[in-house]
Amino acid sequence: MKTVTAAAVYARISSDQTGEGLGVQRQLEDCRKLAAERGWTIAEEYVDNDISAYRGKARPEYARMLADIAGGRRDAVIAYHQDRLTRRPMEWEQFVDLCDTAGVEQLATVTSDINFGNDNGMLIARITAAVAANESARKSARINRKIQQNVEQGKPNGGAHRPFGYDRDKLTIRESEAEVVREIVDRFLAGESVRSLAAWMNEQQIPTTAGGVNWSTTTLRGILRSGRIAGLRDHHGEAAGPAAWPALVSEAKHHQILAMFETKKNSGRRAPRRYLLSGMLRCGKCGTPLYSAARADRRRYVCLSGPDHRGCGRLTVVAQPVEELIASAVLMRLDTPVMGDALSGRAAADERQAALLAELQSAQSKMTELSEMWAAGEISRPEWKAARTPLEARVENAQRQLDQIAGTNALDGLVGHGEELAAGWDGLNLDRQVAIVRAVLDYVTILPGVLGARTVDPSRVVPSWQL
Repeated sequence: MKTVTAAAVYARISSDQTGEGLGVQRQLEDCRKLAAERGWTIAEEYVDNDISAYRGKARPEYARMLADIAGGRRDAVIAYHQDRLTRRPMEWEQFVDLCDTAGVEQLATVTSDINFGNDNGMLIARITAAVAANESARKSARINRKIQQNVEQGKPNGGAHRPFGYDRDKLTIRESEAEVVREIVDRFLAGESVRSLAAWMNEQQIPTTAGGVNWSTTTLRGILRSGRIAGLRDHHGEAAGPAAWPALVSEAKHHQILAMFETKKNSGRRAPRRYLLSGMLRCGKCGTPLYSAARADRRRYVCLSGPDHRGCGRLTVVAQPVEELIASAVLMRLDTPVMGDALSGRAAADERQAALLAELQSAQSKMTELSEMWAAGEISRPEWKAARTPLEARVENAQRQLDQIAGTNALDGLVGHGEELAAGWDGLNLDRQVAIVRAVLDYVTILPGVLGARTVDPSRVVPSWQL
């Protein structure tokens, strides 16, 4: 048996509830003591914290240790117990083969020693590995049954991190955070983007549950989509039933949030919005959408020709005056009786959301099926196009109605207050401005103007109102 000059110490714990790494720290202390008793030099310590060795998850430090053993840089291995290395018999055999090839003959643990060249030692090690695997399987079944019971009873799940808006018991509302949740929900339903809300929370230095102030769009999107904030117990990403904790927002708002996320997902829009009327202006000559184009002197909305845009290319209008005209017209319209009448059917509109979402998903599913049939050669391209056209119309119609329903949320508390809103219009972010405009306006037709005119004639700007 060769002299040990460079031992590897491996420590691992499957679940670190506190996140402080105390379990692996105790393992390391005992392993260091054992190395000192043997007179072995510890070359390096490898630590995988909060990672199971039963489910086959990647363990970066374990993999790095194996690479060092294979490279001949380690003479022995020290662990608190054999099952810290692995709980899977197949992985154990791979570990033994690697050590044998590399000439590593000793595995020392706080509880026992294993000599890889000794048949009795290997027999005991294999039995120990099989027992550990069986215990892990039984433990996994008990945990899954407990999770299922918690779901059925509406109880919170485990884990050390508390949910935003609630205390550490995961049941009691933390009102300071609950107010933030209610505000971001209302602002999201009013049309503000998740990106904009995350930036606002970072600017306001609102701490996360981990104590930092670095809000990401992923984290915020998870809070908004969660059934928890509506008093629902989520399981595998879907609401499984009523929860044991109180809601922060209504269940109706939760469904509206999901509908808006579905609408945004299917809109295809990913880049942040840059201009107030993007996608809302149409050419008065050919009817195609106008596009914003920056020029040396000022920004314009233009009709673009060519195969990608298919416009006539013969109409241009200066952007800023048109945007100011439309914003003023929208704010004035908020104070007219027609707005109150239009919003009186809001409850009925909310009830239509589920049906429209089902229609949207059905049409999109059929479009996917059509594409698969064409790819498989089951239908010809003309057949594919003939079947796809009415489906595209169904998608566009459902999307349009969903946009209108979701858009009315942007007007909560604003109808009848257009003059007040106008005073603070410039202080609203672009997402909020666009949401208000889109809730009221369907599109704007820009009629041809007089060549060489220095100002925009308001008669050229013809709005088509949605509300």
